[in-house]
Amino acid sequence: MESTRGTVAELVHARWGDHRPGLWCGQRTLTHHEVAGGAAARAALLTDLLPPGAHLGILLDNTPEYPLWLSAAALARAAVAGINPTRRGPELARDILHTECRLLITDRTHLPLLDGLDLPAVRLLVTDTEEYDALLTPYAGARPDSSRATPADRLLLYFTSGSTGAPKAAICTQGRLAAAGRTLAGQFAVRPDDVHYVCMPMFHGNAVIADWAPALVAGAGVALRRRFSASAFLTDVRRHRATYFTYVGRAIQYVLATEPGPDDRDHRLRLGFGTEAGAVDAAAFERRFGVRLEEGYGSSEGGAAIRWRPGTPSGAVGPATPGLVVLHPETHEECPPAVLDPAGGLLNGDEAIGELVNRGPSPFEGYWRNPRAESERLRAGGEYWTGDLFYRDADGFLYFAGRTDDRLRVDGENLAAAMIENILARYEGAEAVAVYAVPDPVTGDQVMAALAGDFDPADFAGFLRAQPDLGTKMAPRFVRVVRRMPVTATNKIHRALLRREGVRCADPVWWRPPGEEAYRRLTGEDAEGPLVSPREALSYGGVGGGAPTTRGEAAQK
Repeated sequence: MESTRGTVAELVHARWGDHRPGLWCGQRTLTHHEVAGGAAARAALLTDLLPPGAHLGILLDNTPEYPLWLSAAALARAAVAGINPTRRGPELARDILHTECRLLITDRTHLPLLDGLDLPAVRLLVTDTEEYDALLTPYAGARPDSSRATPADRLLLYFTSGSTGAPKAAICTQGRLAAAGRTLAGQFAVRPDDVHYVCMPMFHGNAVIADWAPALVAGAGVALRRRFSASAFLTDVRRHRATYFTYVGRAIQYVLATEPGPDDRDHRLRLGFGTEAGAVDAAAFERRFGVRLEEGYGSSEGGAAIRWRPGTPSGAVGPATPGLVVLHPETHEECPPAVLDPAGGLLNGDEAIGELVNRGPSPFEGYWRNPRAESERLRAGGEYWTGDLFYRDADGFLYFAGRTDDRLRVDGENLAAAMIENILARYEGAEAVAVYAVPDPVTGDQVMAALAGDFDPADFAGFLRAQPDLGTKMAPRFVRVVRRMPVTATNKIHRALLRREGVRCADPVWWRPPGEEAYRRLTGEDAEGPLVSPREALSYGGVGGGAPTTRGEAAQK
């Protein structure tokens, strides 16, 4: 995606004079022309209020004010920091101050989050107040002017989640966002009469880059959902005649969990685009709703991307384009190709799984005020290290194997959490599964799984014994049974929380003591003592059967 392909400001300006309905939210409808005019008014206000070099923060749900202020920032050559409303206290203040927000757009719903926070020199604009309306009134006649904007103008500072440390604010310029919109609009043949349903939060890059931007490029409409609701999904899609939507995390699973109906295919929806649905849920979604989900891979920062194409094997994300390689994280040597059995099982995971690296041109534009994190991503020679684990088959197709943070070292063997999750997801009682490492009392890690759904310890142990591709070191030592999987604001499994809580959590935990194949409840006395090392398990070989192999149907995240 090259930054020489225009600006977002030009795309906003192009909608001036377009009187078709263009933005829906609840009972409110705005034409494309009204959106462009509203953006122009806010851009004029922004020019008067925002000091040069400072940024604008948005602490809102998906209301019309969000795309209006994004558009306004593009016209005013300003940058927007999307503030995550699930953050609290000092962490929330840190995000606002770290991104140097001098203006913060919010509403009365979110004002309690700011109570007691020390935010020096930050001015609040509260959108659902008379004062806000009065502030905008003098600028009501403004017309959009895109002549000063350049592709190199910084437009977005969007936070990327991490398992450790504070979130990093990735930079996205007008040129990159406009180019991303054009790429996706072309890839999915977006037309002016399409309607994009934006139900993922707009503080996250997915909703803005993959949903709002291609609609803006094509002149398509945008229907906003204030907050994602699985029960309201189909109702919204029908009411707004939506044709396209994006998703992340467990959103598809939540929609599938709603009660099926005879009219589930009564809609205009033709495509969903996102990550982490997985092959099983994607197939179930298409069977029920008649809608294809196209899974893709793209690092949040824009440094690498993989596109699915016809002929991609089951479980693979897509083919490796020139420059994409899988490297050993320590030696930096290219990993050997994956050796797969006829069923797609990975026979050499320990040597084939490595980190996906882009040695070709990268659109990555850095992190705001975080040179250390930037240097971890962009290394000597311009290599972009994604932080994601993959393996590559002999034909050049790439398979996702998890985050580098999700790698486990069990008794000297490297395991990928995603590979174990794909096996455990076959368990009949599992609605959702997450696998993660907990410390071993001697060295390395032990395998722990969180399982949402129905869990029977005897059935689960029998299920594990029956899995031919479950390696001897892959069976979970601990199983945490949850009513609902903890998720982040973007519906991704909250792995950092699960790792942090470990076995000492509020939910029931089952475990396999040394010398036993059966699971039993973990007691407080067990948790306070030195929990078993995997070396002790060698005396009885663990629960898993078969050779130490893994499944090739990697989750596409």
